[in-house]
Amino acid sequence: MLFAMTDVKGAHQFAFEADRLAQTTSDLALRVQAALSAGQAYAEQGNFPPALGKMQGAVELARRLDDLVPLAAALNSQARLYTQMKEYGQGFAALDELVAVAGKLQSPGRLAMAKSTEYGLAIESRQTRRALRALQDGLELERRLGAQRMIAVTLVNLSDSYLKEQDYARTLQYANESLQVSRRSNDSATEATALVNIGQAYLGMGRLADGKRSFEAGLAFYERANSQPDLQAVLIEYGMALERAGDLRGAVAAYHRERAISNQLFERQRQQAVLELQEKYETEKKQRQIELLRRENQVKGAELDNRRLQQRVWWLLALVFALAAVIVGLLYRKVRHANAQLEVKNLELKAQSALDPLTSLYNRRHFQDFMRSQHLPAAHQPELRKAHGDDIVGALFLLDVDHFKHVNDTYGHAAGDAVLRMIAEHLRIALRETDMIVRWGGEEFLAFLPAIPRHGIDEVARRILSSISSQAVLYQGRSISVKVSLGFSPFPLVPGEDGAALPWERAVNLVDMALYLAKAHGRNRAYGVRGFHNFAQTSMEAIEQDLERAWRAGFVDLTVVLGASADGAPGEPAAEQPAPADKVSPAGAPAALRSGAG
Repeated sequence: MLFAMTDVKGAHQFAFEADRLAQTTSDLALRVQAALSAGQAYAEQGNFPPALGKMQGAVELARRLDDLVPLAAALNSQARLYTQMKEYGQGFAALDELVAVAGKLQSPGRLAMAKSTEYGLAIESRQTRRALRALQDGLELERRLGAQRMIAVTLVNLSDSYLKEQDYARTLQYANESLQVSRRSNDSATEATALVNIGQAYLGMGRLADGKRSFEAGLAFYERANSQPDLQAVLIEYGMALERAGDLRGAVAAYHRERAISNQLFERQRQQAVLELQEKYETEKKQRQIELLRRENQVKGAELDNRRLQQRVWWLLALVFALAAVIVGLLYRKVRHANAQLEVKNLELKAQSALDPLTSLYNRRHFQDFMRSQHLPAAHQPELRKAHGDDIVGALFLLDVDHFKHVNDTYGHAAGDAVLRMIAEHLRIALRETDMIVRWGGEEFLAFLPAIPRHGIDEVARRILSSISSQAVLYQGRSISVKVSLGFSPFPLVPGEDGAALPWERAVNLVDMALYLAKAHGRNRAYGVRGFHNFAQTSMEAIEQDLERAWRAGFVDLTVVLGASADGAPGEPAAEQPAPADKVSPAGAPAALRSGAG
C-alpha cells in the first residue's frame, strides 16, 4: 500500500523489517516470500549485490519445499533481477528452470507469467524475434485463461514491438485491441500506454491531428495520476514523434513541458536537501555549543593558573618573568594555530555547500548567489570595457548531453554518472581556472567566462564540443561515445543601442533557447546569440517567446558552431548535417528538426 501511495522509502523499510522477522520463524514459504520482497526493495534502490543475495537465498529455500509454487515465484523474480543487472545468460538459465517448474505445475497462468519475463529478457538483450514470439505465445495462454489485464498488457507490448519496426499498421491494430480490453478491465495505466502508442503510429503515418489527440489523451492519465517521471518520459517520446512528423513548434512545446516538470522535480529535491542541511546544521550547532562550553572551562582553568603564575613572578622576579614571557608566546602561537585551523575548516564547509557532490563542480545555488552579489551593475559593464578599447566581454555557455537517456537506458545510471564526471573533467581542461563551471541540473552544465575577447567566443564553443566528443567513457568493458549541444552568448546582452543590459536570468533563458535550437537542428553543435538587429521593430518578450522565428525575421544575430561529427545515438542513423559556418543567416537555417532522444 505504501508503494502504491509512492512512499517508496517507507515501503522498503517494511519489506526489510518483514524479512528480518521471517528469518526467526520455521515457515519456509513465509521466508521465501519475505526474502523476495526484500530483494525487490534492494533492486528498486539500485543496490544489486544484496538484491541478488536475497533472490538466490529465496530460490534455495523454495527448493526445500514440496510445493512448487514458491519456487516458480522465486525463479521468476530472479530472472527479472538478472534482466535489470544485464546478466542475460544467467537470466535465461533461471527462465528455463521456471518454464520447467511451470510445466510440472501444469499451470497456464505460470507459463504466461514466464512468457512475460522471457519477453523482457529478450527485448533487453536485443533478441527481437524471440521477444515477439514470447508475446504471441503468452497472448495465446492468456486468452485461454481469460486473463483480461494480462491480455491488455501483452497486446500493448506487441504494439510497442511493431512500433520499434515502424510497422504503424500493426501498431494501430494491437494498440486498439489493447485499448478495448484495458477499458473493459478498468486498467487505466495500460489504456494510457495504448493511447500513446496509437498517437505515435498516427504521427508516423502523417496524421498529425489524430496523433496529437491520442497522445494528449494518454498524457492526461499520467497528469491525473501525478506520475511525474512517467509523464517526463512520455513527453520526450511525444516531442521526438512530433520532430519526425515535421511539427517543430509542437515538438518544442512538448520539450518545454518536459523541462518544466524536470525543474519542478529539481526544486523538490533542492527543498529536501535544504531541510536535510538545516537539520545537519542544527546538530553541528549544538556540538559547537558543547565545544564552546568545554573551551570556556579550559579558559577559566587557564586563568586560575595565570594567577598562580603571577604570584610566582613576584617572588622569582626576572627569571620567572622571562619564563612567563616564553609561556605566553607559546600560548599565543597555539591560539593562532587553532584559529587558523578553525578558519580552514570553515572554508572547507563553505566550499562543500557550494559544490555538486557527483562532479565537484559549483552547484546552481552557488552560481545564483555569485551573480546576485556582483557589485558592478551589468548595464555599465559594456561602457567600461569599450573605454579601454580591448572589447573584452563575459560569456555564458549552457550545454546538455546528447542522448543521455539512451546512455542510462542502455548501460545503467552508474554509466550516466561516469559520463557526467568525464564531462566535468574535460570542461575543466577546456576552460580556464578563472572561469566558473556549474552543474546546472541533471545532464546540463553552465559555464560563465568573466573576461574573454568577443571574437573568441565561437572558438571556446568549438573547443568545448571537440574536447568532449573526442573522449569516450570506458564502462564495464564498453566504450561510450559522448556528444553535447550548446547554447551561448556574450554577457551582458544589450537589446538596443541605448537599452539596458538584460538581467542575467533572462540572458540564461535566451542561452537555454539557443540550446534547444541546437538540439532541434541536429545536436552536436552550438548555437550562439551574438546580438540583436532592428530592435525598435520588435520586443524582448516576442524574441523570448520564439527565438527561431525572431532569428528568421532578422531581429536576432545567431552563430552556429558544428561539432566534429553529428552522429545519432548508438544504434541510430546519423542525421544529415549542414555545411559548417562561423555565422548562419536566417535564410541558411535548416528546414526541419532532427529526430533522436536526449
